[in-house]
Amino acid sequence: MADMFDISGRVAVITGGSRGIGRMIAEEFVRRGVRTYITARKADACNQTATELSEFGECISIPSDLSTTAGLMTFVAAVSERENQLDILINNAGAAWGAPFDEFPESGWDKVMDLNVKSLFFLTQQLAPLLRTAASATQPAKVINIASIDGIYVTDSETYSYVASKAAVIHLTRRLAKRLVTEHINVNAIAPGAFPSDMNVFARDNPEGVAQMVPSKRLGRPEDMAGAAVYMSSRAGDYLVGITLTVDGGVAYAT
Repeated sequence: MADMFDISGRVAVITGGSRGIGRMIAEEFVRRGVRTYITARKADACNQTATELSEFGECISIPSDLSTTAGLMTFVAAVSERENQLDILINNAGAAWGAPFDEFPESGWDKVMDLNVKSLFFLTQQLAPLLRTAASATQPAKVINIASIDGIYVTDSETYSYVASKAAVIHLTRRLAKRLVTEHINVNAIAPGAFPSDMNVFARDNPEGVAQMVPSKRLGRPEDMAGAAVYMSSRAGDYLVGITLTVDGGVAYAT
């Protein structure tokens, strides 16, 4: 029997792939024989990550600022010049902003919503032609949106635009799934919990304290996130449509 988790030979794009959750997924994909394109706003970091991951397989850096229409379209053009089809799109690029309710700025609202929701939608829209070319009834193309458990349960953090954006991503995932499944493109989401990263500095800087708030009593590890992404991207996940998989040690549903 063929390995139902085999994704070798496929082509993937991972936004925000230079660090954190994006890098966790990118490294596993590269190791599994996926030609993996990563993008990030900071060119040096993106190029450095691609160089490091290229020791294990194919990893191509295309630095871009996806928060702007011009940057997004430039990135799509660069991918389209190199590939005729795209099997997997991981919409991971994101931003957060925290401030007290009475002081929360409009700039903190717009920055987060534009990148986390608006850019996610339009990147999926613009890469859809490549996804359609790859998609078939026997091997659907895959779109995986990286949401957050903060879009599911009510956190104590005053990150108003972030939680709103991640709740929007979860529902947008369902709407996109309903539309694109007719073209054999499966759209799903992953909602991570506490993974130490530059995005989640609280977990990064206080790992023992944060772990005590997680039912499983530990933080997320790279293999936890990578495994979820491989599952959704492979034959094993071909019947998943519109779901959001929490990878959080039980925070959202077991507390």
